Amino acid sequence: MSASEKKALTDRIEELEEKLRKADREIERLRKQLEQALRSLKRQAAPFSKNQPKADRKPPGRKPGHHYGTRGSRPVPTRINETHEAPLPSGCLHCGGPIAYQDTQPQFQEEIVRATIIRRFNVEIGHCCRCGRHVQGRHPLQTSDALGAAKVQWGPEALTLSAHLNKEMGLSHERVARILKWSYGLEMSRSGVCRALERIGQKATPTYRQMCLLIRRSDQAWIDETGWRVAAQLQWLWAAVSEQFTVYQILPGRGFQQAAQILGADYSGFLNHDGLRLYYGFRKAFHQSCLAHLLRRCRDLIKTLFGAARRFPRDVQTLLQKALGLRNRFRDGVISEHGLAVATGKLVVSLDRLLDRRLSSPDNRRFARHLDHELPWIFSFLHCPGLDATNNSAERAIRPAVVARKTWGGNRTANGAETQQILMSVLRTYWQQHKDSFAGMVELLRSRDPKVLDIVPSSLSP
Repeated sequence: MSASEKKALTDRIEELEEKLRKADREIERLRKQLEQALRSLKRQAAPFSKNQPKADRKPPGRKPGHHYGTRGSRPVPTRINETHEAPLPSGCLHCGGPIAYQDTQPQFQEEIVRATIIRRFNVEIGHCCRCGRHVQGRHPLQTSDALGAAKVQWGPEALTLSAHLNKEMGLSHERVARILKWSYGLEMSRSGVCRALERIGQKATPTYRQMCLLIRRSDQAWIDETGWRVAAQLQWLWAAVSEQFTVYQILPGRGFQQAAQILGADYSGFLNHDGLRLYYGFRKAFHQSCLAHLLRRCRDLIKTLFGAARRFPRDVQTLLQKALGLRNRFRDGVISEHGLAVATGKLVVSLDRLLDRRLSSPDNRRFARHLDHELPWIFSFLHCPGLDATNNSAERAIRPAVVARKTWGGNRTANGAETQQILMSVLRTYWQQHKDSFAGMVELLRSRDPKVLDIVPSSLSP
């Protein structure tokens, strides 16, 4: 064997040994991460417990001294229902000496009262002398014309409270019944609560249908999806959000067909999403891929990769943060539209150069392929100032459903799923428009004829 061959073999051996040492270090690092993850599954931790706390974290509460800010207090009530006297004791509680009167100061207490009102309606019944049809009277406070076996009913405010507790707060039917019994002495079974909510959903159906039509006509929409159970079968809960409305739909799949069922296949507005490929089936829409998802992926790669492989996600992270900083500078009036356009072009070129790198890590190559696919839509919020850079609106709309899913799992029937999507949509839209959902739902329940709630203005009604 010649000297050059021996040297080549020696170099090859040294190269393989170096790779083996790197692989051993990587295996040891991943082994420690796996052990930590397995231990964390058995540990009781609060939902907000993440990793180790900061060594120099700030103390909780407001800053002392003049940095505290404006101190607030509850305003004095304008209405007084009861007045009680608190006289001085006959003697000092410490030494028993006599007490001299000085002054009287008011104190106010706001309290809830456990009271249940039982109404009796004397419904007059007759028939038409011309056509012979049945006719009966109805009081404005009634919610139903049912008599006979169904003559004992819940009032509209109790029903509205049940809808809020179950569909907005995420409590189960059983817990809703327990709260109503504790608070007001109302006896109701789980199935009774379920059937009552289904009747409310039927009353709100006209409003929900109008919202489903209007969400398709919105100029900008945010969309997201999460898993949901119906009759113990996996389905998907979709949330489509516009500036005025939030529409939920529980559908059996997670594809373009289901997304198009909500927004319409020819949706042509601005569409914010998390970069899932199915959303690019909306050919006429202007897309914005969520930068929060991309930054989160960068952080995850930085945690899991080793050595020089971390450089690519760090550079991408820095570039995306520059894009968000550029948006803020334009919003604050620091740079002009021309400056924004020039800086945006430089960011696109920089990202394009990052994607041209030769990457050895499979995770980085996978991330680079995703960025290459998203490249035309990553900086849409800079090309169209005012457009959101993230899909945060849809994710916030999904969050209450995730809480409810963790509490009681989903719906048992298709009717329950339909009621779920209707009431969640109506209550979330009320919250979104800063309107009183309680008063609106009570008015809906007392109406005899079908009506569209005030969250759908008549000027926008299709």
